[in-house]
Amino acid sequence: MINVLSNVIKASKVPIQQQSLVAFSIRLASNEVSFQTKPYKLHRLESGPSTNVSVTRDDALDFYHKMMMIRRMETAAGNLYKERLIRGFCHLYAGQEAIAVGLCAAKDNDDAIITSYRCHAWTYLTGSTVAEILSELTGFWHIHHFPGRRTGNVRGKGGSMHMYNKNFFGGNGIVGAQQALGAGLAFAHKYNKKKNVSYTLFGDGAANQGQLYEVINMCALWDLPCIFICENNGYGMGTPASRASAVTDYYTRGDYIPGVWVDGMDVLAVRETIRWSREYCNAGKGPLMLEFATYRYFGHSMSDPGTSYRTRDEVQQMRKTRDPITGFKDKIIAAGLASEDELKDIDKKVRKEVSP
Repeated sequence: MINVLSNVIKASKVPIQQQSLVAFSIRLASNEVSFQTKPYKLHRLESGPSTNVSVTRDDALDFYHKMMMIRRMETAAGNLYKERLIRGFCHLYAGQEAIAVGLCAAKDNDDAIITSYRCHAWTYLTGSTVAEILSELTGFWHIHHFPGRRTGNVRGKGGSMHMYNKNFFGGNGIVGAQQALGAGLAFAHKYNKKKNVSYTLFGDGAANQGQLYEVINMCALWDLPCIFICENNGYGMGTPASRASAVTDYYTRGDYIPGVWVDGMDVLAVRETIRWSREYCNAGKGPLMLEFATYRYFGHSMSDPGTSYRTRDEVQQMRKTRDPITGFKDKIIAAGLASEDELKDIDKKVRKEVSP
């Protein structure tokens, strides 16, 4: 509706200096705007999620705020690691924020989430504060400035890779180990006759693990409500997907179970896909395999500069053309859901709350 009215404004004889006021009035009159996503790729499906997605002003501001908080938190974690206040492992999620925010916007509170060691964002979105997460990262080594043994997510016992919340089952340090656990969570939902699903997340590297095929077989055999999600950020540690996988269409990896490829840099496409996937699984149709195409800005971990297997120009080009936060910001400003000043205010609040 807003796009139509915006075109009317441009075609009208309203003076240019008054057009912004008219546009603002239109935004107040319509609190929801529709967008088109990139086409989905489907495997063993006749139809999939809708490419016509909508978002309200309140949700748009909420998504932007959450993605900014995650980006800022991961920047702070990276800086703390460089200052040697975080020791050991530290895997950052910057660049992949749209997946976590979009999924959590569509899930039910009693759905189960399980992921790999790149879990800070999921911990934040399932109930922990940024302070609790950073305390856990530093408190694992009992640094007196950040007493994580008292205030960390798991009281300093887990560190970067092992954080948990209600219905969030980690944070798992072994590549692909969470796949079988995710199937077990889906089995629990079906056994207890609950209309809930298990979101079992892993990377493109873990998509080559043998246990994935075993649990796909079990989930298909028993029609378990398990949504397998491959967060394809292009690299398994330092190895490009094309050098590790004979077939890089991970949404087809389930072979005999249906799959969907999704633009993982579009928070609205992710949310719509999760909504559709929940309905599919809750209808008793069995598991799904989703592939969210995304990108990580940092190296595999903080010990990896991320420059030996990709160029700085590649990373900068992705930041410039595919960044999930910038892309969403431009989209909602152009649609009139938010002004640039409003989003700057959110940026200021986030910077004040999380100071790298």
